Amino acid sequence: MTEPKRTEATKERSPGDLGRRLASRRAELGLTREQTAVRAGVDPGYLQHLEEHAVAAPGQGTLLRLAGALETTLAALTGGDTDRPPGPGQAGPTSEFTQLSRTECGDLLSTHGVGRLAVCTARGPQIVPVNYSVVDGTIVFRTARGATPSLGIGSKVAFEIDRIDDAFSQGWSVLVRGHARMVTDPVEAGRLARQAHSTPWAGGRRDVWVRVEPYAVTGRRITV
Repeated sequence: MTEPKRTEATKERSPGDLGRRLASRRAELGLTREQTAVRAGVDPGYLQHLEEHAVAAPGQGTLLRLAGALETTLAALTGGDTDRPPGPGQAGPTSEFTQLSRTECGDLLSTHGVGRLAVCTARGPQIVPVNYSVVDGTIVFRTARGATPSLGIGSKVAFEIDRIDDAFSQGWSVLVRGHARMVTDPVEAGRLARQAHSTPWAGGRRDVWVRVEPYAVTGRRITV
């Protein structure tokens, strides 16, 4: 079966980069479209148009109000900071660290997404991003034989996720230290394939399942 061609009308009804960022940020904050619209002082129907139409081009004033309503920056909302590392903002005058409980760390980990895996290799320590899921209280991900993430199999590894809000100079991080093992049982691998939420962004054949069994989970949050 051939994939149907996308018409210009179909493209106009497809979310663009701005629309995806708006919807994603709303979801992160747990806001409905109506709540966001009230915060930003725009019509909910117009916000829906921005989220669902790639050709939408709001003015800078509207973008600034939306950025404020979504507690982010204009650059983050428009993708201007895509190639910049997180955290360039100034530290708050009364910033403080709070240790996260094991339950809080588990809740943050279970949101799934992309984390960083630290492994020891013949060339020294390396850190690489991986798409992961949490299954049975362990970190699981797929990789390819010989790829950097697979080099941690049979060893102790570290896995970290974080979230930095440059606009408010605050954020959190969770660190998992554990033993990495390859899943060799076909039944278990099949179950992981059904339960996992994340597909490797890198593409290609990645049929090696790795499970990181934690022996220590810690986290902290910085607030102002």
